[in-house]
Amino acid sequence: MSKMKIAGVEFVTDHPGGLRTPVDERPLLFRPITMRGVTARNRIMLGPMSQYLASDGNLTDWHLVHLGQFAIGGAGIVCSEETAVEARGRRTHHCAGMYTDAHVRGYRRVTDFLKDLGAVPAIQLGHAGRRGSSRSPWEGREPLNERDAAMGLGPWQLVSSSPIPHGPGRPAPIALDVAEIKAEVQAWHDAAARSADAGFDIVEIHGAHGYLINQFLSPIANRREDGYGGDLAGRMRFALELVEAVRSAWPAEKPLFFRCSVVDGKGGHWDIDDTVVFAKELKARGVDVLDVSCGGLEGTSSLPAVPRYLPGYNVVYSEHVRREAGMPTAVVGMITEPAQAEAILQDGKADIIAIAREMLCNPYWPAHAAKALGLPDWLDVLPENYAFRLYPREEELRRQQEGPPPEIPFRRKA
Repeated sequence: MSKMKIAGVEFVTDHPGGLRTPVDERPLLFRPITMRGVTARNRIMLGPMSQYLASDGNLTDWHLVHLGQFAIGGAGIVCSEETAVEARGRRTHHCAGMYTDAHVRGYRRVTDFLKDLGAVPAIQLGHAGRRGSSRSPWEGREPLNERDAAMGLGPWQLVSSSPIPHGPGRPAPIALDVAEIKAEVQAWHDAAARSADAGFDIVEIHGAHGYLINQFLSPIANRREDGYGGDLAGRMRFALELVEAVRSAWPAEKPLFFRCSVVDGKGGHWDIDDTVVFAKELKARGVDVLDVSCGGLEGTSSLPAVPRYLPGYNVVYSEHVRREAGMPTAVVGMITEPAQAEAILQDGKADIIAIAREMLCNPYWPAHAAKALGLPDWLDVLPENYAFRLYPREEELRRQQEGPPPEIPFRRKA
């Protein structure tokens, strides 16, 4: 017998959660993975998805329920949404932040709950750069204007690598000077330190999707003529200095992830060869996992658009970077079926499967995946206070399938 605690409530159990099937008899998807001093119970990671429901960067009850459901459902790693390292790094007024001590206190409630449920809490730190100061996605991501200011939600000055708007009708950012770049690097350092205080076990740096780091990496957005622009080495400099700062603030026993757009969007200039060079530099600076994604910036080159309707459209990129850079990868993008996820791991194309939108449809995807992949104790993916109700039902269903149809009682017999 042993004690467990969920949401602060201790209880006694003879089965303290987790699969009982021996590790070497499980599908790869359900074998633990250890990164530095952190072990996740399986290879399933909730991909970060912004909720646009924070208040002054602070989490709300929504986030506790939203993230908690995925830990209940059995995900090994639960990654919180992109979290701004400074107020002007938010996309909207309602994006999450990690730039005050008050933010730390809010996240503690969430990370404690996720750990009680056996999940590894992760946080994605980011900065929107020139893609900030906008309305929510369901309002079309339009730039903030006087109408918003009248409601107390006015626009703010955007920053980027160069004074180039993200697109037509978008406000022009100011280019960060060298002193401001140093201040930005410090902001990331401080956010990483706060993330450790908040109880996270993984930090992921968001360097993809056309946000600030990506705006330095790609020549579409970076037209600088100083040491932070020009050739590949110059354009990587900001990101690499930032990684070094985060790694120095982040505990040595905890892993560091980096989400990268391995290719720009349609007509872009950053491609897979640039990513391989970049990934090797990231690895040398203590990044443990490259989270493979794509897109965010568009240009006029011959680079075609990524066919995002294809199942697992990022897997080919993950396989290539993993092999050429010798670096573990997480992969996301239209991965919906358990057999598909297992095959990616079995074929050595990734180390972690990140699932985002499919988990919104089914927060219990890990439990259903365990059943689909033949684990006899698949219900052990769920907390015991769920599993104890479901195991008898499974046994009843099994008996019915093996015997004659049961008689349904209606009235007493004479």
